[in-house]
Amino acid sequence: MASAPPTIFSPARRLALRRRMHVLQTRPGAARFLAEDMAEDVLDRLSFLRHEPRRALVIGDLTGTVAAGLAAQGAEVVRADPLPMPGEIRVDEEQPLPFAEGFDFIASLGTLDTVNDLPGAMVHLRRALRPDGLAIISFPGAGSLATLRAIMLEADGERPAARIHPQVDVRAGGQLLQRCGFGDPVVDSRALKVRYGTLRGLVDDVRAQGLGSALQRAAPPLGRTALARAEAAFAARADADGRVTELFEILTLSGWARAPRPSRFDL
Repeated sequence: MASAPPTIFSPARRLALRRRMHVLQTRPGAARFLAEDMAEDVLDRLSFLRHEPRRALVIGDLTGTVAAGLAAQGAEVVRADPLPMPGEIRVDEEQPLPFAEGFDFIASLGTLDTVNDLPGAMVHLRRALRPDGLAIISFPGAGSLATLRAIMLEADGERPAARIHPQVDVRAGGQLLQRCGFGDPVVDSRALKVRYGTLRGLVDDVRAQGLGSALQRAAPPLGRTALARAEAAFAARADADGRVTELFEILTLSGWARAPRPSRFDL
């Protein structure tokens, strides 16, 4: 009998982060550059591959761009989310998807980086595809928030706490695709660099995009002294313009519902 995956993330905290994200997204100027980049990338890949699905499942499409683009091409689109908004269906990615029919295409955007059983979730996506169907999975990957991670370590001083969760890198992504039975697997990553004038601005963007910690064991809140150390660490990293650059690395995994062949990695 296979052992249960370790409990790294709290499902309740994961949904709470997504709930806060939905609230913050209603505010003018809320950051959504990660969701916009992932959505644009998915549509670009479909165009390049000339894959025109008849029935598609789109999970976590914060902007609605992917669903709208597929519908404009004549596809029947099912929209879903771990915390659904109006017009969406709730999904628990670690359970079999609640749909009777298969899909020609599945897009999962920005949700699978905080599930405890990532291989199991990807197997469920693979099983929901029709033969020769395509899945594209994107989420923040290894290297994201390196600056914020370093700042928090300095803020915590001699008693560091886990505040940013583990992240998947390109090599692990390729192994996951193969392990989960995807044919012609491809994995790549791209970096978005964003400059911030204040630590608060960086933290606000993290929260608005649902990137806070969903770890099972919550880190203690920063006190005044620790917050002052964090502000000082941020200021120490500022360039001549008084800004600090943060990195958001987007990992994208894609694979087909066909017999596996040797993988290729686009770095």
